[in-house]
Amino acid sequence: MGRPVRSMQSGSPGASRAAGKESSLTLDRGLALLQAVADSDSDAPTISDLAATIGASRAAVYRLLVPLQDRGLVRREGSRVRLGLGLLRLAAKVAPQLRYAALPALRELAEKVGATAHLTVADGDEAQAVAVVEPSWTTYHVSYRVGARHSLRRGAAGKAIGLRQGGPGWVGTTGELQTGAHGIAAPVRGVTGLRASVGVVTMEPLDADLVGPQVVGAAAAVAAALR
Repeated sequence: MGRPVRSMQSGSPGASRAAGKESSLTLDRGLALLQAVADSDSDAPTISDLAATIGASRAAVYRLLVPLQDRGLVRREGSRVRLGLGLLRLAAKVAPQLRYAALPALRELAEKVGATAHLTVADGDEAQAVAVVEPSWTTYHVSYRVGARHSLRRGAAGKAIGLRQGGPGWVGTTGELQTGAHGIAAPVRGVTGLRASVGVVTMEPLDADLVGPQVVGAAAAVAAALR
């Protein structure tokens, strides 16, 4: 009598693992495809361009495009593919989530330093404040509006975003955005795709040796909250 042969049923653990792996690979390819569309430096890429970029067949690219199109993340114009307006809806959800994650660290920093604390992100060549916390115990403080924009080349918040790894931990400025205002900011490091800084601003001079490390610590706390 021969030995019994075990067949893999659709509901078996082996089949479930295989299905899960296949789904993971499909998701990975779909995300790679979306990234390839976003990274195109010239005109909208063609189906053939995308197939070559992600290492898939044209037929596979057509299949992967279907759910992305259904969700408005990409749109086709003949054989070319462009990013879709659905990405704007997703992007609109980013700032509130950044703000929520950053608030505890900003609140602690504002109370310690007695200055207005903020999270600022890069948007093209500009810096935009996405979260602001004012200290509760000071007689007066700088009012810094969420959504305020300025050049990345001016102000501590903008300049800190450009600091390189291994260089200074923070940057301080005086009067670059507002006469008499003092600011110290540090970059938020280690969060993929995010160019941002955490900083404080006040009308009183700041002790950089004392406040600088506190700002760096707050930036690290924000980065940890976002990972």
